[in-house]
Amino acid sequence: MKDLFTVAKFTVKDMVKRKSFIISNLIILLIIVLAFNIPNILNAIRGEDAGTSKTKILIIDENNIFEGTLEQINNMELDYDAIITNDSVKFEDIKQKIENEEIEEAIKITEKEGQINIEYIVENLAMMAQMPEQLVNAITTIYSNLQISKLGLTQEQLQSLVPNFNFEMKQTEEQEVHGNQFAMMLMSIVLFYAIYFCAYQVSSSITTEKTSKIIETLVTSTTPKTIVLGKTIGIGIVGLLQIAAIIATALISNSLFLEEGILDGIIDFSNITPFLGVITGIYFILGYATYALLYALTGSTVSKPEDVQSANGPIAIIAVIGFYLAYFTMMNPTSELNQLAGILPISSPFCMPFRVMMGIATGQEIAISIAVLLVTIVVVANISIKIYSQAILNTGSKIGLKDMLNMYKNKNI
Repeated sequence: MKDLFTVAKFTVKDMVKRKSFIISNLIILLIIVLAFNIPNILNAIRGEDAGTSKTKILIIDENNIFEGTLEQINNMELDYDAIITNDSVKFEDIKQKIENEEIEEAIKITEKEGQINIEYIVENLAMMAQMPEQLVNAITTIYSNLQISKLGLTQEQLQSLVPNFNFEMKQTEEQEVHGNQFAMMLMSIVLFYAIYFCAYQVSSSITTEKTSKIIETLVTSTTPKTIVLGKTIGIGIVGLLQIAAIIATALISNSLFLEEGILDGIIDFSNITPFLGVITGIYFILGYATYALLYALTGSTVSKPEDVQSANGPIAIIAVIGFYLAYFTMMNPTSELNQLAGILPISSPFCMPFRVMMGIATGQEIAISIAVLLVTIVVVANISIKIYSQAILNTGSKIGLKDMLNMYKNKNI
């Protein structure tokens, strides 16, 4: 146990002292801070009053079709400051006003052959496919109310013309779906990258040390089993610290730089509970251990750091398959395929926290999923340690699959 702690401690110190590690993490944290400051940066560029400024729009009703009711637009809490006129304004005059920044947009309303024509004028239509919906709705509502008022209808008759629908959504599945889809998918993506990149570091670390004299010291002072497990634990600790730093930076940035409640429409924080945090932590550790031990195996089969990427190819493919199996089945979380993704060891670390957050994972499913992961870790660890113990001092050509099978069958190890 002392040797295991020593190897883990050595690995942690070696990782955090690397300039690449420090710089990459500082860049990630800086990007998070900048991302939370995007609204403030945009406001600073536009000016201090950008958050409360409205678009100045000129509305021209030459024939007084709306009979002065267009003034209601300024009482509708729209993003427009409307200037209403019944005077005749030529297109060239409107163009000049826009160029002089007196207005930003204009609407010209005319009537021809019993049809009302609404002409929407802006400086550039390149980014617009159609007239803004809120303006269309406002003008349509005002005109409809004007015509209805002319009919002399009673209040009860007016109310009967306005739909009073109450829309609800239900499903026939017995299990009810809860939570925010965006937050759940984001969680799976974060888990995948955290597990994948932390596990990849195990392979890279083992291969790098094979080219130095460090491995000779480790081999003579402890067992291959201790080296594999120690490195896995050490890099896992560094990974947890990285995730903790990222989460802490995001939470602090959210409280310092964003207005309260601005993320409520994107992420449903009511579903983020202490139990979900514990489950996510468990699956991160187990998922990391599974992939880290696989990467330890591939890292010991090559002698040059530049060969690590090709050796890790099969494991990377397995990881990507596991992630996409979890990610795409989220579209139908109550399906049998999503339940399977929550059990399979290659996908459960990315899928089961999502199912827990949705409130559709049963206690039995969680227990089976964790048990399968634990068994997988034991099996993979046994294979990895046995092959690693024979391949660790190999400095020749890359070890192939046939060589690994022979190493594993070797009863002397």
